Amino acid sequence: MDSTPQPALAAANPAIETIPEHPHPHLGLWPARAVAAVCTCGIFAFLNLYATQPLLPLFSHLFRASETMAGLTVSASTLGVALAAPLVGAFTERLNRKRVIVASAVALAVPTLLAATSPGLHALIVWRFVQGFALPGIFATIITYVGEEWRRDSIALVMSMYVSSTAMGGFLGRFTAGMIADAFNWRWSFIALGILTLIGAAMIARWLPPESPRAAAPHATHAHGLRIALSHFRNTRLLATFTVGFGMLFTLVGTFTYVTFYLAEPPFRLSTFGLSNIFAIYLLGLAVTPLGGYLVTRIGMRRGILLAIVLCMAGEAIALSHSLWIVILPGLGLVCTGVFMAQSTANSYLRMAAPPGGRVSAAGLYFASYYIGGTVGGVVPGWLWRIGHWPACVALTEGVLVLLLMVAFAGWTNAGWSTH
Repeated sequence: MDSTPQPALAAANPAIETIPEHPHPHLGLWPARAVAAVCTCGIFAFLNLYATQPLLPLFSHLFRASETMAGLTVSASTLGVALAAPLVGAFTERLNRKRVIVASAVALAVPTLLAATSPGLHALIVWRFVQGFALPGIFATIITYVGEEWRRDSIALVMSMYVSSTAMGGFLGRFTAGMIADAFNWRWSFIALGILTLIGAAMIARWLPPESPRAAAPHATHAHGLRIALSHFRNTRLLATFTVGFGMLFTLVGTFTYVTFYLAEPPFRLSTFGLSNIFAIYLLGLAVTPLGGYLVTRIGMRRGILLAIVLCMAGEAIALSHSLWIVILPGLGLVCTGVFMAQSTANSYLRMAAPPGGRVSAAGLYFASYYIGGTVGGVVPGWLWRIGHWPACVALTEGVLVLLLMVAFAGWTNAGWSTH
């Protein structure tokens, strides 16, 4: 996938670590266990990130807040991720991957539990921000771990399975929060999610194999890591990938945040529990994303990312329907399919576009742009909601997707129209 062989890169720059060409020996012994650990990372990270989405109409009613203020319980966590991701990428390049992941999972459980003690909406928003700040240690690090420990021809498939697990985690978090809030109250939702997160941390610690030894970079200081991170902004392929990431989460968060208000209104009038059920459409990602990963290996990453964006555009248009099942199945279903496929493809393309010695920092910057997109997607459509409600939000998202089509077409050079 890289145009220059890794040994040649390492010889040209001794500060660049050499990535093993063959999978870690542990993965040869326990491939299923290793994949399960990677998927567990996706499930228990995304269990928390968007958990408040089905609760937004409830928060708006309980705290007498606007749709935009309620939406900040989503945007605050994505903003925390966006701010923390480049720091994680720059300062954990030399650290043990597994230890960073496990420590981050444990740290995530603390603000999740404390969110249940929030006396009001503003305190809840603060704890949601802290939750987001703890997440990049899982996201960025596990992406790099997969890229380093699996054979190149397996990375796209394993990455698609990871993205499928994030879909499962996203659904379970929303469903759990909505179900418990409807049966008891919203505080118990955070208590349950915090306990589940601690269980997930224990599972990751148990199942994730130790990383293979990496050659130490003789000049790999934190300052060196920062220089590498800054150099990514001169890489046009990475800049295009960062832009795609921004637009993809803008689409997902903007769509699933404001569709809850749309479906809470007439003629739908869905309850909190009913709104939590619409996120079952995320389970479509469990089947579609691995198939999309396989498809990308056949048609190439460039065609794959363009197809994913077109699917999102089609889903947005269909979601304007006044029929509940049309909104959910072909509408939101196509949006999910496109976003998950795009995320899996972009994660795989990062390995091609980033230098071997800067892959964690590249992943950190990708996730920063990705979650800045989510933060903007949780707030900006709210301004348009006041003007034109759901159709205005859809029009904004369609405009962003058209821009992404042009950026991906022009910027994903050397991605290939086919991998064969």
